Amino acid sequence: MGKREVGELGIIDLIVSVLIAELVAISIDKTNDSILLSVIPITLLVICQIIMSIISFKKRKIRTMFDGKPSVIINNGKIMIKEMIKQRYNLDDLLTQLRQNNIDDIKDVEYAILETNGNLTTFIKNEEKKDKTFPLPIIIEGTINYEALELLDKDIIWLKNNIKEEINNIFYGFYKNGNIYIIKNSDLEN
Repeated sequence: MGKREVGELGIIDLIVSVLIAELVAISIDKTNDSILLSVIPITLLVICQIIMSIISFKKRKIRTMFDGKPSVIINNGKIMIKEMIKQRYNLDDLLTQLRQNNIDDIKDVEYAILETNGNLTTFIKNEEKKDKTFPLPIIIEGTINYEALELLDKDIIWLKNNIKEEINNIFYGFYKNGNIYIIKNSDLEN
């Protein structure tokens, strides 16, 4: 599960942790049974968890299926109420997390993103900026993020006209201040 804290665990990691704890508790309770009756299922659970983490690391669709996607809660200073309803995230949750980010007025927020781990990332309004956009991922592991393009009011034709690289060869591409920045697969260290 790596160095993540409990609040950052994905659903599979959390389930495996609870199951391992339960298996250990059963083995402690049943002292007459062989220790192998607990070690074998725990080992199988750990192996399954490692395999799932490797698969989800390599396949974004599977990772998204288990962990979900970040959601834009405030976009250009406007609260996205439909997204809040979809995420079952109410105004009290939003205000609590804004206060935790030392923001006392919701009007100061340009963008707020509800991350997959439940944290709220905020971007404060800044009158001096010419282009008030946060770094928006438009290509992730060679896959186009259509929701990000929709937020930018752009389409695939615009994207292909503004990058000189094949989309499959791009590890990460994001839009910020009118520019597209990319990290190619060849730029990664193996």
